[in-house]
Amino acid sequence: MFASIAQRILQGLFVMFCMTLIVFAGMHAIGDPVDMLISPQATQAERARLIAEFGFDKPLWVQYGRFLWGLVHLDLGTSYIFNQPALQVIVQRLPATLELAVLATLISVVVGVPLGLYAGLRPHSALSRLIMGGSILGFSLPTFWIGMMMIMLFSVKLGWLPSGGRGETLRALGVEWSFLTVDGLRHLLLPAVNLALFNMSLILRLTRAGVAEVMPMDYVRLARAKGLSNGRVIFVHVLKNVLIPVVTVVGLEFGSVIAFSVVTETIYSWPGMGKLIIDSINLLDRPIIVAYLMIIVLLFITINLVVDIIYTLLDPRVRFGARGKS
Repeated sequence: MFASIAQRILQGLFVMFCMTLIVFAGMHAIGDPVDMLISPQATQAERARLIAEFGFDKPLWVQYGRFLWGLVHLDLGTSYIFNQPALQVIVQRLPATLELAVLATLISVVVGVPLGLYAGLRPHSALSRLIMGGSILGFSLPTFWIGMMMIMLFSVKLGWLPSGGRGETLRALGVEWSFLTVDGLRHLLLPAVNLALFNMSLILRLTRAGVAEVMPMDYVRLARAKGLSNGRVIFVHVLKNVLIPVVTVVGLEFGSVIAFSVVTETIYSWPGMGKLIIDSINLLDRPIIVAYLMIIVLLFITINLVVDIIYTLLDPRVRFGARGKS
């Protein structure tokens, strides 16, 4: 197992190296940040001084070498807009995105798994058909449209929940958190539900398909023949096997929720990494864009490793090598 983990870490480092090439090339293809930072009335001498200050006058291989050296030392440059280290700016916004992503994932699992379990156990009931029909809406409706409709209903019409912002926060472990206060939770609820709808539908349908596949299996029939209670058969023999693919989806989708929370954070003015990256792209703030992309890549690599370990804990027959061959 440890050899497999070491192999995955080496693979992750190779992926990180490949991403540095892609990110570096992409940053030099989207535009010149000097045009955004300098006044149109600036002289050629002032423009040349600024280019030299940022090192854009050096050959590309020199700039890439400096980029790799800074990455190894956790120095991804200084934000052009915030005048702070880019990694520090991202880390300051990371807790807001993390608590939004964690709550959205919890909602999708807590709601999606029971509904999918019910729909799989009673596939022909009216409620099951209603649940499956609702899951189609969760897949089909655009996130931005659902977000605006939720604001119109729960914030404008009913006045139950705030329409944007992070609300009151409480400092813990040196970080400001919204979920530790009632006002913060009220601000967190709408964007978290909006972000959870797609994953909730995905987990629901995956759980339902898993239950439909597992129920006719011989070991389930054997468990019933032994006289085990219906609850034990479902929660020990059925649900445990259904959760193995669900864990993979939840893990990978958690990374996706963090990476693609841009729309939700923009709609609800949530001060997380998603909104920051949109503002940085508009202003061509290269260090922030690079820091964001590298953190997202590292996050996906870490989540994949954790999912593999959880896979093995759920079913010791599953091995990393076997998964790689399948």
